[in-house]
Amino acid sequence: MTNTPLRHQPLPVVRAAQLDAEPSKQRWLIDTLWAHAGVGIIGGTPKSLKTWLGLEMAVSVASGTLCLQQFTVQEPGLSLIYLAEDRLCRVRERLEALCSHRRLRIDALDIHVITAPSLRLDTEIDIARLDTTIKTYRPRLLLLDPFVRLHRSDENSAQEVAAILASLREIQRRHDVAIAVAHHTRKNHHSSQHGQSLRGSGDFHAWADSALYLTHDKNSFRLTMEHRSASAPEPRFLRLSGIPPHLTFVDPPDDHAQLSIEERILKTLQRSTTPIRRNQLRSLLAINNARLGGALHTLEQQGRIHRTRHGWAR
Repeated sequence: MTNTPLRHQPLPVVRAAQLDAEPSKQRWLIDTLWAHAGVGIIGGTPKSLKTWLGLEMAVSVASGTLCLQQFTVQEPGLSLIYLAEDRLCRVRERLEALCSHRRLRIDALDIHVITAPSLRLDTEIDIARLDTTIKTYRPRLLLLDPFVRLHRSDENSAQEVAAILASLREIQRRHDVAIAVAHHTRKNHHSSQHGQSLRGSGDFHAWADSALYLTHDKNSFRLTMEHRSASAPEPRFLRLSGIPPHLTFVDPPDDHAQLSIEERILKTLQRSTTPIRRNQLRSLLAINNARLGGALHTLEQQGRIHRTRHGWAR
């Protein structure tokens, strides 16, 4: 063992050709829903089913059953959860409901619950204890809910948030574990990018390998899925229903106003045989100029629309 102080030791380096080659095919923990060993966000306003969705994923991973009755679990294994706002009896109640819907026994599943009264991701001791816990139990999925109860830092400080997210990223890489963090979005926030609606620093959006966003509809919740290294599936609509309560997909609303601005622009352009000028789009869609401009910019960057001399076209 060297006696050279760590500060004077070089960082580990290998030739590029010696790096392990990742398979070209995208690996999934849950097919098209969450990346293998991916870190990410389950985002939404309060009471938007974030916790139910996180627990649905945890039960599916632990049981190897379909998530949301549709998405295949590619790598089943132990699920580890920490719900900072729920009493432990309430955690069990929710898990038992999801198990009962699948005709599973909760005592037969590898679902483990962290029972500590608090978990602070902005303290070295709690991060170290979390790291040791994951090393001991080797979960496939770690669910932390919600972020606002897991620290006392300034969410608007990029430096403070980045330090917390970096610690979670280190744990993910060290133990090859997927980490899902429930986080609140801002109320009444209108953005062409869901990640920009997350409360606090923009680092959340940049950090995520997979992200699930729940936006409220008068009768259901729109589930939007985003991934760093894969195309996103089409949005779906969810509702909590049944006895025992469970998440289920429902038909999308017919109301045109429930569509995103981007989708409304695309549908309007699709119906037109000629390009449409910006002021005409603004009038047809009844939205303000700033929101329209942001949506047009996003769609143009995605290559889904282009600007001509006579207006916008698909």
